[in-house]
Amino acid sequence: MSGIAIYYLVLFLISVLCTCIYAFLWHKHFSVNFTLIFTIVPLANLGYVVRETSETLEGALFGQKLTYLGGCFLILFITFYVFDMCKISLPKYLMAGMILIDMLLYLFVLDIGRDHLFYRSVRLEKVGERFVLIKEYGPLHSLFHVLLIVYLLMGIVAMIYAFRKKDVSRRILWLLLVPEGITVFGFFGGKLIPGSVEVTPLGYVFAEIMYLLVAHFICLYDVADMAIDSITETGDTGFISFDRHLIYLGSDDTAKEIFEDLALLTIDRPLDRSEKLTELFRPWIEAFSEDPTKDKYYYKKGENVYLVDINDLYHNGNIAGFQLVISDDTKNQKYIELLDNYNARLAEEVKKKTADIVTMHNNLIRSMAKLVESRDNSTGGHIIRTSDVVELLMDEIMADREFVKKNGITEEFRKNLIKAAPLHDIGKIAVDDEILRKPGRFTEDEFEKMKQHAPEGAKVLKAILADTKDETFKKLAENVAHYHHERMDGSGYPEGLKAGEIPLEARIMAIADVYDALVSKRVYKESMPFDKADEIMMESMGKHFDKNLERFYVSARPKMEEYYRERAESNSMET
Repeated sequence: MSGIAIYYLVLFLISVLCTCIYAFLWHKHFSVNFTLIFTIVPLANLGYVVRETSETLEGALFGQKLTYLGGCFLILFITFYVFDMCKISLPKYLMAGMILIDMLLYLFVLDIGRDHLFYRSVRLEKVGERFVLIKEYGPLHSLFHVLLIVYLLMGIVAMIYAFRKKDVSRRILWLLLVPEGITVFGFFGGKLIPGSVEVTPLGYVFAEIMYLLVAHFICLYDVADMAIDSITETGDTGFISFDRHLIYLGSDDTAKEIFEDLALLTIDRPLDRSEKLTELFRPWIEAFSEDPTKDKYYYKKGENVYLVDINDLYHNGNIAGFQLVISDDTKNQKYIELLDNYNARLAEEVKKKTADIVTMHNNLIRSMAKLVESRDNSTGGHIIRTSDVVELLMDEIMADREFVKKNGITEEFRKNLIKAAPLHDIGKIAVDDEILRKPGRFTEDEFEKMKQHAPEGAKVLKAILADTKDETFKKLAENVAHYHHERMDGSGYPEGLKAGEIPLEARIMAIADVYDALVSKRVYKESMPFDKADEIMMESMGKHFDKNLERFYVSARPKMEEYYRERAESNSMET
């Protein structure tokens, strides 16, 4: 074997080695054009070996025809691949036309020796120890050169344009430009030494080496697949796939370790072949199908807790089934459990502290009210009794859902009113002792001064509660103090408000306030019998009191009478 034949053989073997390396690196996202490049180069280089070692014209022509696989198709697929990597879409009709032209041209290559369109003439001559193919080019060979130039220019223009795009790797563009230029140079550069060695197969090998580097960088730049590969390799995440009919499509090793019954399933067989997995997966998948937000479930195995995330499985842009992504969530769950326990303890502590503060606040409010009441000889125990009566009335009101909804009454309103009731007379702190502690009835002038306790009470509460964050309680307490002596017919004080102008809390307070005044003993009067007090209360409905609250007063009256009897008995026993 001559030295030139050995040169071609070595290049052929290197090209085969490069193709094997490519097969090892192969990734599903590699373009088909990329794969065809690594397929054609060894075949073309084999042609050089066959041609160089043949001693017959037929054998040499067979080798020459193999070399033109590279000439006709390699540069075509390189051009297609350059456009792919530059993220430029060629029209399908243009690609089909380019393939058709190259196939027609190669048909004429295959007919070398029988017609004169590609080679006008061809013969095999022995030159020294070598057999050399002597050929005279025909008109179609000139077309072959034209196509090479066109494809080269198309690739260069695409790469120049792609250099302006931000989503194309500059490194890959340079790697693409070098082999394309060398390959085309090989066709036109002819031979390193005239009459001896051709440079084209060397250019093919160099191109393959460049494209192996491109393949490496493509894998790095494919972010989505790199992420999936990284996740899969760590062994922390598993994948299970089913089609729309819950036919098992496959799973990875991690998933099989977590769900051992997957070993019982056969690909392309229904999920129900495993009863355990059917009971586990089917409800999850059906719930996800009805409501895509129900896509996360937990599976506990031993000490580990796994998060199962259900997603649609896509194929060619269409939903083809379901994919279950399983990840080890043990650390998160332990952290959440620890955090929940801490939050529970913290919430309990806050609840306890809040309860203590609320109790202290309520006691402070009652103490303030008692302090004021201690100056009034005529109303002993009034603030406590009215607060209790308000609670009895609110119990009846809260039982009427329609009334509650219509008037926007809430549980917060109920609690605030009961808490604010003892403060309704706090304005008496501003009334002179000689009036407040008078043992008999007031004169007209004294009564006018006494009336001022209502607006004064609102002012006092506004000042006391100025820094509170509970604006709802603050406003309600001020209303109760300010307007509990207003009357529905407008004859009340201090503003002479009518009907709905009077806040609801003040209307409820008015009933409790007057009722207690009627049935309780004062220094200037004895306690009034319940039936007489009730007669006065009922006559005042619609005039003094809100007619809409009448039914609640009526339903609460037995409990109110029982309440006052118990207090009277208790006081009698203490006496």
